[in-house]
Amino acid sequence: MNQNIERISRILINNNIKPSFQRIKILEYLLENKKHPTVDEIYVSLHPEIPTLSKTTIYNTLNLFLESGIVRALNIESSESRYDPITDQHGHFKCDHCGSVYDFPVNFENIKSNKFLEGYEVKEKDVILKGICKHCKEN
Repeated sequence: MNQNIERISRILINNNIKPSFQRIKILEYLLENKKHPTVDEIYVSLHPEIPTLSKTTIYNTLNLFLESGIVRALNIESSESRYDPITDQHGHFKCDHCGSVYDFPVNFENIKSNKFLEGYEVKEKDVILKGICKHCKEN
């Protein structure tokens, strides 16, 4: 078994998920393609290699990954969910021109000292910026 597949299998097992072939391939795709893909993008990329793969299987697998904390969902647009294997806190920038989504570091420590939020319980922190990426601006 190749080392990458062994590593991904360990991630799944450590999160109490049975490492089936399809689950391994979906997580491998997410880890290798840090473009925050949608279910459709995952399906189009993996279907030639796994002809029996269905979108329902991808949705179910991603929900399992979400529940275990292996990935997080991004709802940048109301019409699409994207999936991110980086679960540490960070921000996202979506280019309006090319549609790419980029990660950037964000310091969320300031939120704790924000007077407005005293007495509130923050459960989720997201920073999503939209505009034109530097690659599209240059072209």
